[in-house]
Amino acid sequence: MSARIIEGTRIGREIRAEVAAEVERLRGEEGVVPGLAVILVGNDPASEVYVRSKTRACAEAGMNDRLLHLDADVSADELFGVIDGLNADPAVHGILVQLPLPPHIDPKSVLERVSPAKDVDGFHPLNVGRAFVGDPAGFLPATPAGVMELLRREGVPTHGRHAVVVGRSLIVSKPLASLLLAPGPNATVTLCHRHTADLASHTRLADILVVAVGKPGLITREMVKPGAVVLDVGTTRVPDPAHPRGYVIRGDVDFEAVREVASAISPVPGGVGPMTIAMLLRNTAEAARRAAARARRRAGSAA
Repeated sequence: MSARIIEGTRIGREIRAEVAAEVERLRGEEGVVPGLAVILVGNDPASEVYVRSKTRACAEAGMNDRLLHLDADVSADELFGVIDGLNADPAVHGILVQLPLPPHIDPKSVLERVSPAKDVDGFHPLNVGRAFVGDPAGFLPATPAGVMELLRREGVPTHGRHAVVVGRSLIVSKPLASLLLAPGPNATVTLCHRHTADLASHTRLADILVVAVGKPGLITREMVKPGAVVLDVGTTRVPDPAHPRGYVIRGDVDFEAVREVASAISPVPGGVGPMTIAMLLRNTAEAARRAAARARRRAGSAA
């Protein structure tokens, strides 16, 4: 058996086209153009690549994008001032602070500074809590939302199925477990991590296996139940002198071996990654729609 490849690139492109149509509607009916501001601190090469892809995707969707590239030695107070200005700017509907930040800046305090109404990454504690309790007023973190969208669009049944999530991050694994457990998906969820004793005994029970650890090749063929659906969220740069860039991107799953036992599998790259950007754009368009609705209500109250 060779697994069906879950093409996140194709599905992400479909979602981005849907977002572009919504942006055009907002422009025509509401007179609003969604705007995303991205803050990049320092000169981390990987972060610069990610930021370029996000701003390029914004432009392709017809959104306004704004990149604020700050020096690595910027103070926390200066960074807070930049965020406060964006929070108050009506032309900015989404704010994204690219991680990681320099060691002298506490990322928790920075993420909490972003207005929850503009937190299109879904990292603010208020939005994290809303995701946990299923409150649609919040924004879902883009990567977990992208995983759920892949499952939905690929027709992967979740009702009553056993989903195993390997990883324990606040921005991917924990919110994803909540989304899978929620009414609708109705999955039974086991949450593990790389230090779980006898990890394979858990992963072999999974009908749906999602891995988000950042350890290349962690999941081997022997750790996967035949017929399982496997989604690989891991992205790690592995040095490769033979490659023109000097490195390759590897996932957490031994792709070639696992595809022989799984029923469906997402590749790295080209799987979950493109979905993250697509869902970020969707959140930004939704933030603009909500801002337009608030403006209409204020105008109605003042009339």
